[in-house]
Amino acid sequence: MEQRVLGRTGREVSVVGLGTWQLGADWGEVREEDALAVLDAAVESGVTFFDTADVYGDGRSEQLIGRYLRERPDAGIFTATKMGRRAEQLPAHYNLDNFRAWTDRSRANLGVDTLDLVQLHCPPTPVYSSDAVFDALDTLVAEKRVAAYAVSVETCEEALTAIARPGTASVQIILNPFRLKPLERVLPAAADAGVGIIARVPLASGLLSGRYTRDTVFSADDHRTYNRHGEAFDQGETFSGVDFTTGVEAAAEFAELAPEGATPAQTALRWIIQQPGVTSVIPGARSPEQARANAEAAALPSLPQATLDAVRELYDRRIRAQVHSRW
Repeated sequence: MEQRVLGRTGREVSVVGLGTWQLGADWGEVREEDALAVLDAAVESGVTFFDTADVYGDGRSEQLIGRYLRERPDAGIFTATKMGRRAEQLPAHYNLDNFRAWTDRSRANLGVDTLDLVQLHCPPTPVYSSDAVFDALDTLVAEKRVAAYAVSVETCEEALTAIARPGTASVQIILNPFRLKPLERVLPAAADAGVGIIARVPLASGLLSGRYTRDTVFSADDHRTYNRHGEAFDQGETFSGVDFTTGVEAAAEFAELAPEGATPAQTALRWIIQQPGVTSVIPGARSPEQARANAEAAALPSLPQATLDAVRELYDRRIRAQVHSRW
């Protein structure tokens, strides 16, 4: 699989990575043996990049990855985790003492001395403008608790603020055919600064797979049930902030754009991969088959301009009014 340098880390990662939120919690139950099988299928398909967080299953996702890394030390995996959501979301909680405690916990969960990358996990907006926060992050690097630091953001303005910081290695942001705003300023700014871009929520919480109908019901412990209107965390994390009915209808139109031999999900991933400035896209997977299918998107031919234009037209007509001004 194609490898790209992840911004200021200087490390190469696969253009299709693996998001592991679903292996911890909030997508329905996943058994440990099934989770490990997903990790193995991804690696065997060329994935070298795992993305996790300390709150995914209260550390379960990190622990599963840690176990896998111990069993497969030869896999060459770059693991990015996140911190900051274990405490009440107040800017004052983003301080060096907490950073040390949070990264110590992640290091123990993952079984490593130094974290490859730690990302601030969608913190309150003022955090991005705090010199003290970034001084503390620099201290983590100096203490070799982390090799590099980055941010995961909700809005394009947060991304631009973080990109301007000289120590920011990468920015993780929602980017998919239903969320085009990052193309305007964020991706060009990141490319100019040498900052990596990690594209998350690439399938709009599964909408872009084309498998759902208006009548689809998700389990009670799935965020697509309990956070549909932003009840638990930022609404943009669920279906990219698009209301479900509109999303299902727009996804059916998107599915018609898939080239022969490719699924709608693979088409969405291919669209992201070929956006200038993107380093890696991190779809989740709950089965080995899904992990392998996601990885196969990296080998698809580039989508033609006519398809790119059709994606833009669909976004402008069906999606823009709901999301563009919010994130």
